[in-house]
Formats: sequence, structure tokens, C-alpha cells
Amino acid sequence: MKTTYLVLAILGAIVPYLFFSQHFGAAGFGLVEFVEALFVNPAAGGFTADLLIASLVFWVAMFQRRHRRQGPSPAIFVVLNLTIGLSCALPAYLYATADATAADVPA
Repeated sequence: MKTTYLVLAILGAIVPYLFFSQHFGAAGFGLVEFVEALFVNPAAGGFTADLLIASLVFWVAMFQRRHRRQGPSPAIFVVLNLTIGLSCALPAYLYATADATAADVPA
């Protein structure tokens, strides 16, 4: 599974940036314009809200696991989530924890 998580993290980094580069090429790098585009219509707003809630759940789970000393430091995954997106951060986290979680599962 570890290789699968790595491939998904890489795809999760590339695919969003294909779309982001189109947006930034057309609208520039302004944060206000970017946030406005995220909520440009109800469909986009719904997807954005869903992604924000899923990211929050991911952060809570990461910090809880770290507090119980069952996971790596969340810092790099928070940075990935904020700069690339959940589609990269989540599989990267699963990749980083794959050995530890495999050891916890009985054969």
C-alpha cells in the first residue's frame, strides 16, 4: 500500500496545480481573487466547503494521533494541505504512517 500512497500523493500534487496554474495565469496571484473563485457559484462553494471540512477533520485526526504518540509531526502535512491541498497531504500522511499502522494490524 505504501507505493500506492506515494503515487496518489504525487498525483494529488500535480493535478490541483494544473488547475491552479490556469487560474493564476488568468487572474494573477491575488489571494482575494483566488478565494472569490473558490466560491464563485453554489457548486464551487459546496465543493470548497466540503474540502475545508475534510481538511479540518484530517488535522484533528493528525493532531490527536500525534498527542497519543501514534503519528508523525503534523507540521509538514499541514503545510502540504495549505500549499497544495488535501489530495496530496492525506496520501502523504498515509504513506508516512503505513509501516506503523501495518504493525498494529494483526495478521
